[in-house]
Amino acid sequence: MTDHMTRLDHVVLWVHDPIAAAGFYEKAVGLEPVRLAEFAEGREPFPSVRVSEETLLDLMPMSMAERMTMLPGAVAGAGHPLNHVCLALPSARFDELRARLEESAVPVSAVSRGSFGARGEATRSFYFRDPDGNVIEARHYD
Repeated sequence: MTDHMTRLDHVVLWVHDPIAAAGFYEKAVGLEPVRLAEFAEGREPFPSVRVSEETLLDLMPMSMAERMTMLPGAVAGAGHPLNHVCLALPSARFDELRARLEESAVPVSAVSRGSFGARGEATRSFYFRDPDGNVIEARHYD
């Protein structure tokens, strides 16, 4: 990747309990919490989990929705879930994630093959929901 390339920096997920959500993403999904202690101490408005060196999922408390006034009309769209976020993993981590989710009794979809994404057709993919109902897709490419 070059420095002049556009990259995805973060996605905001609306959650009821950011600490519980961070725990889910850490234990079940395997993502590292960021600023969790600072949020718990009241020093930061929300925690995040790290997807990659360059990308975070921000775990925004639903109570913050009414404060989303950065643009006219932004409050109206705040707090609404997006369709889904897709995580691309190496094959072994894909299998480990599915096993962790199943061990944690998190419902998962059937595995599909050949769905299109940023790197072409994925070898395999499946979907699951976090505790707040946000839909996450996991996939891997050969």
